[in-house]
Amino acid sequence: MSPVEKPPVRTSPVRITPAGAGAVSAAKNGSGNEDPDNIIEVRGLINQFGEHRVHDGLDLDVRRGEILGIVGGSGTGKSVLLRSIVGLRRPQAGVIRVFGQDIESMDEAGRSAIEKRWGVLFQDGALFSSLTVAENIQVAYREHLHMGGELMEELAALKVKLVGLRAAAGDLFPSELSGGMRKRAGLARAIALDPDILFLDEPTAGLDPIGAAAFDELVKTLRDTLGLSIFLVTHDLDTLYATCDRIAVLADQKVILSGTLADMEKSDHPWVREYFHGPRARAAFHEE
Repeated sequence: MSPVEKPPVRTSPVRITPAGAGAVSAAKNGSGNEDPDNIIEVRGLINQFGEHRVHDGLDLDVRRGEILGIVGGSGTGKSVLLRSIVGLRRPQAGVIRVFGQDIESMDEAGRSAIEKRWGVLFQDGALFSSLTVAENIQVAYREHLHMGGELMEELAALKVKLVGLRAAAGDLFPSELSGGMRKRAGLARAIALDPDILFLDEPTAGLDPIGAAAFDELVKTLRDTLGLSIFLVTHDLDTLYATCDRIAVLADQKVILSGTLADMEKSDHPWVREYFHGPRARAAFHEE
């Protein structure tokens, strides 16, 4: 029997309050300079590699509780934008506010606390190959909560179930997982600390159409179950159609358009028209 359960489990989660969360409690209540509807604000972002400028004055808002899809042509810096927001790349200029806080101006304690409130799923899953699925999830509890014993094991088992994997999958190593199972295992680790924000980088890349559709449904289920805000980088038109509340288009070194799918279809920008009105788009959106 497959270690993947269908449909995704709608289990009421045990909420975890990471140590140090009080350092950002003011942001949780909407204080600071942010629009209270926004959980992430990017202003004037510049990212440059040598002489090549990828982003030049990029602005972006991510609203609370939404699934925002990030699309753009090759080289427009979709993953670079994600990495800048989560602190894996320092931009040349600009302001990034998460929970109303400028992440560049925070001290180490504040930064550590705020990072516990987001989870990241990279394209390859980024699991530790020498650890089982359950042990990969437990890393967050050991490092951030100094937790051990049965409670840690129970919480890891809950996350395995929450992403639609059978309990037996927790004892498997990444090399023993199918592509879809690795994605789900990586997702279980990303939500280990019950984050407020989930960053997904090409989550359905490499999955067959059935597996991709199941993963899309899982993402929506987790958003609804956990109350997540989701930043989703994708090139998959089916994923955009199935999951995203809004879409932001990267082109010309900026976000040139953000809005609903209907807004995308009305745009006269050449890349947007080709992307959302081409043959693959018509197939994804079930048009003749």
